[in-house]
Amino acid sequence: MKTIGIIGGMSFESTLSYYQGINELVRKNLGGLNSAKIALLSLNFEEIAKLQRENKWQESAEILSKAALSLEKIGVDFILIATNTMHKVLPIITQQVKTPFIHIAESLGEELKNNNIKKALLLGTKFTMSESFYKDILQNFKIETIIPNNEEMEIVNSIIFDELCQGKVLEDSKKKYLQIIESYKEAEAVILGCTEIGMLIQEQDCKIKLFDTTKIHIKKAVELALK
Repeated sequence: MKTIGIIGGMSFESTLSYYQGINELVRKNLGGLNSAKIALLSLNFEEIAKLQRENKWQESAEILSKAALSLEKIGVDFILIATNTMHKVLPIITQQVKTPFIHIAESLGEELKNNNIKKALLLGTKFTMSESFYKDILQNFKIETIIPNNEEMEIVNSIIFDELCQGKVLEDSKKKYLQIIESYKEAEAVILGCTEIGMLIQEQDCKIKLFDTTKIHIKKAVELALK
């Protein structure tokens, strides 16, 4: 079994989902007392979020690069960044780190393509929704990305940072998300493009198919770990 390196803590709420999900999937595949070989380095999200707000991406990349190099020294076989937004700085990190990364958006693109999805609504942080680093990768898989309007984008972003990242799962916020999803009838699917959104919205809540990037990232990691 390969050793999975995880850069987590962004937020720790979603990192819990990664740790549990990876181990559960390994046990499902191998049975018995089997669990995943994981090296987890958890960051202080307040430091990262502050740099995001100040548009200091180079500085945040340096923090994640240092974490990745620490995992590399341990000898992990590959690394996951347990958040969608910080994949924005992955091209900077890979200039310093030799260990391969599993890119969350590339894993998503493969999953969407395998399900013949051509057009999907993207929900995530305002950085993920509004900037091109994520959508460009999906475009490589011939996926057209729909994003909410500016007002809806602020709602989605605020619920992520002010509630989900702080462990608050509110019914009223779920209703707001579902209203936004319902308004984009041209979408063939919805991308839960933030690792915390799966805390709020599940498959049974929607008529349209959901693609939870956390679960997809986990699936890809376990496949590679057990290959």
